[in-house]
Amino acid sequence: MQGTMMDYPLTLVPILERAGRLFGKVEIVSRLPDKSLHRYTYKDFYRRARALAEALQKAGLRRGDRVGTLMWNHYAHLEAYFGIPLAGGVLHTLNLRLHPRDIAYIANHAQDRFLIVDDVLLPLYEQFKDQVNAERVIVVPLTGKPVPEGYLDYEAFLNTATGDFTYPELDENEALGMCYTSGTTGQPKGVVYSHRAVVLHSLASGLSATLGITQRDVVLPVVPMFHVNAWGLPFTAVMVGAKQVFPGPYLDPESLLELFEREQVTFTAGVPTIWLGILQALEKAPDRWKLVPRMRMVVGGSAAPEGLIRAFDRFGLQVVHAWGMTETTPLGTVSLLKSYMEDLSEEEKYAYRAKQGLPVPFVEVRVVNEEGEAPWDGKTMGELQVRGPWVAASYYNLPEAQDRWTEDGWFRTGDVATIDPEGYVKITDRTKDLIKSGGEWISSVDLENALMGHPKVAEAAVIAVPHPRWQERPLAVVVLKEAYKGKVTPEELREFLAPKFAKWWLPDAFVFVDEIPRTSAGKFLKAKLREQFRDWKWD
Repeated sequence: MQGTMMDYPLTLVPILERAGRLFGKVEIVSRLPDKSLHRYTYKDFYRRARALAEALQKAGLRRGDRVGTLMWNHYAHLEAYFGIPLAGGVLHTLNLRLHPRDIAYIANHAQDRFLIVDDVLLPLYEQFKDQVNAERVIVVPLTGKPVPEGYLDYEAFLNTATGDFTYPELDENEALGMCYTSGTTGQPKGVVYSHRAVVLHSLASGLSATLGITQRDVVLPVVPMFHVNAWGLPFTAVMVGAKQVFPGPYLDPESLLELFEREQVTFTAGVPTIWLGILQALEKAPDRWKLVPRMRMVVGGSAAPEGLIRAFDRFGLQVVHAWGMTETTPLGTVSLLKSYMEDLSEEEKYAYRAKQGLPVPFVEVRVVNEEGEAPWDGKTMGELQVRGPWVAASYYNLPEAQDRWTEDGWFRTGDVATIDPEGYVKITDRTKDLIKSGGEWISSVDLENALMGHPKVAEAAVIAVPHPRWQERPLAVVVLKEAYKGKVTPEELREFLAPKFAKWWLPDAFVFVDEIPRTSAGKFLKAKLREQFRDWKWD
């Protein structure tokens, strides 16, 4: 039958309007550069996001114009998340951790017309400003100091709005925002998100079967707002009217713990390296955990070691493992136990929780290898491929990269995975990080997660190093916890791993370092490690 339902566009408009009308008293808290806390409500946010939209239109923003943001996590960035797309523009979050040359490349490739920049980030912007063509640069005066000459003051810019603003008639398939991959392999690639994709992604994130964010939550995204829209959390939190807490530039364990305690955070999210630091801080002060609220902690970006999940359970904090990519907006899988798994042994439960989890509603997954689609047996490895309403169909203005999509419309993730009979996805490696030894594959991720389960190990990365006989062999690069530096031997670590793996899987060498290089998103930068140890001499 035709015409049974209204043709109602899925855009950010009703999400912002709902927040302003229903949740005007709910707080939004931001840590500023001087460590003070800025507080206001959804009523204020609603008014200012609309003012930003109106001011952008008055400044000449055209439909589809890109507006770059060079900003930390705070209230003004949240205003940009809504004000830019609701003016008909495209929110383009710039990764402030990249090299200035790369930021300039991304801004130029996206053709950013306007930029919004934190005043504390002006020194970074000025390193590449001569390489970009932004017509207007709007500076957010977070420090309270006067905005330098030649730039527009964000507050003065908002004051150009009269309040007489009407939303443009947005199509749900119009671009809402865009984000670029970190470019660890080749040039960064742009992914464009539609209103429809973000709205559906927000709805899915609120489901109890996924992240389960509700109005009663206090949400603190540790993951940067310049990294895949802070995993979509600000959009979902606004949709449900949850209190939001933004950490600004202070992502060290002590600053985060203080915010968790002060604001009674119930939901947070970040990469494993963040939580490893938090864990070490809690272990140094055993009674500190009693002050931390009972949070749900989503871990993504790279695999969460089983030892990390177990350790936080001891502190009464629930780690929820998830997986996604820039190309998947990003939520793809979440690892929650099914109802009938509560009777499993503790070991079995942890084994499931350490997997990347079940595909979220509307995301389909499959594993493909040389023999075709792999069975869901939990053993057969292949490349993980996905499709769904918030999975990218192409890269922005990069036709040469279309080989990332199959002829039948699935996205090739580049992750090597298995899927078990229950449907849980387990990422065993990135294709470029797999170790091929004597014709057999070794998973660096499995070895790393096991090593980080050792009580004296803080972090570990395992890489492939050329070997004259076996083609490649695993080399483990290990950071020890402070109290154990110089007190752990390779033999002790090898013996710890031996019961868990076949003998030929065990690393042939262990190197102890003070830190492991990271990508701009906080993941281990294995490419740099492979370069550093490429001339390693085996005994």
